[in-house]
Amino acid sequence: MSDKLYDFLRDIADLILPAFGVLYLALAELWGFPYGDKVNNTIICVVAFLDVVLKVLKNRYNKRLEEQEAINE
Repeated sequence: MSDKLYDFLRDIADLILPAFGVLYLALAELWGFPYGDKVNNTIICVVAFLDVVLKVLKNRYNKRLEEQEAINE
Protein backbone atom coordinates (compact mmCIF):
# COMPACT_ATOMS: atom_id res chain seq x y z
CA MET A 1 0.00 0.00 0.00
CA SER A 2 1.40 3.38 -0.89
CA ASP A 3 1.87 6.11 1.69
CA LYS A 4 -0.68 8.28 -0.13
CA LEU A 5 -3.33 5.57 -0.03
CA TYR A 6 -2.62 4.87 3.64
CA ASP A 7 -2.87 8.57 4.51
CA PHE A 8 -6.08 8.90 2.52
CA LEU A 9 -7.71 5.92 4.24
CA ARG A 10 -6.50 7.16 7.60
CA ASP A 11 -8.11 10.56 6.98
CA ILE A 12 -11.36 8.87 6.02
CA ALA A 13 -11.33 6.68 9.14
CA ASP A 14 -10.20 9.40 11.56
CA LEU A 15 -11.91 12.52 10.21
CA ILE A 16 -14.45 12.18 7.45
CA LEU A 17 -16.55 9.21 8.59
CA PRO A 18 -16.85 10.29 12.25
CA ALA A 19 -17.75 13.83 11.18
CA PHE A 20 -20.36 12.51 8.77
CA GLY A 21 -21.82 10.27 11.48
CA VAL A 22 -22.23 13.18 13.87
CA LEU A 23 -23.68 15.36 11.11
CA TYR A 24 -26.22 12.75 10.06
CA LEU A 25 -27.19 11.99 13.65
CA ALA A 26 -27.77 15.69 14.38
CA LEU A 27 -29.71 16.28 11.16
CA ALA A 28 -31.77 13.14 11.73
CA GLU A 29 -32.79 14.51 15.11
CA LEU A 30 -33.56 17.99 13.75
CA TRP A 31 -35.23 17.07 10.47
CA GLY A 32 -36.55 13.60 11.16
CA PHE A 33 -34.22 11.74 8.80
CA PRO A 34 -34.67 8.00 9.11
CA TYR A 35 -32.46 5.65 11.12
CA GLY A 36 -30.18 8.25 12.70
CA ASP A 37 -28.86 5.89 15.37
CA LYS A 38 -28.46 2.99 12.96
CA VAL A 39 -26.57 5.06 10.40
CA ASN A 40 -24.29 6.52 13.07
CA ASN A 41 -23.63 3.13 14.68
CA THR A 42 -22.88 1.62 11.27
CA ILE A 43 -20.34 4.36 10.62
CA ILE A 44 -18.75 3.71 14.02
CA CYS A 45 -18.41 0.01 13.10
CA VAL A 46 -16.83 0.85 9.75
CA VAL A 47 -14.39 3.25 11.43
CA ALA A 48 -13.39 0.61 13.99
CA PHE A 49 -12.85 -1.93 11.21
CA LEU A 50 -10.73 0.47 9.15
CA ASP A 51 -8.67 1.41 12.19
CA VAL A 52 -7.84 -2.22 12.93
CA VAL A 53 -7.04 -3.09 9.31
CA LEU A 54 -4.87 -0.01 8.85
CA LYS A 55 -3.01 -0.69 12.10
CA VAL A 56 -2.25 -4.27 11.03
CA LEU A 57 -1.09 -3.13 7.61
CA LYS A 58 1.11 -0.41 9.13
CA ASN A 59 2.69 -2.90 11.56
CA ARG A 60 3.44 -5.33 8.72
CA TYR A 61 4.93 -2.56 6.64
CA ASN A 62 7.12 -1.35 9.51
CA LYS A 63 8.28 -4.91 10.23
CA ARG A 64 9.28 -5.41 6.59
CA LEU A 65 11.21 -2.13 6.64
CA GLU A 66 13.07 -3.17 9.79
CA GLU A 67 13.94 -6.55 8.24
CA GLN A 68 15.23 -4.89 5.07
CA GLU A 69 17.32 -2.43 7.08
CA ALA A 70 18.81 -5.32 9.08
CA ILE A 71 19.70 -7.15 5.88
CA ASN A 72 21.30 -4.03 4.37
CA GLU A 73 23.54 -3.44 7.38
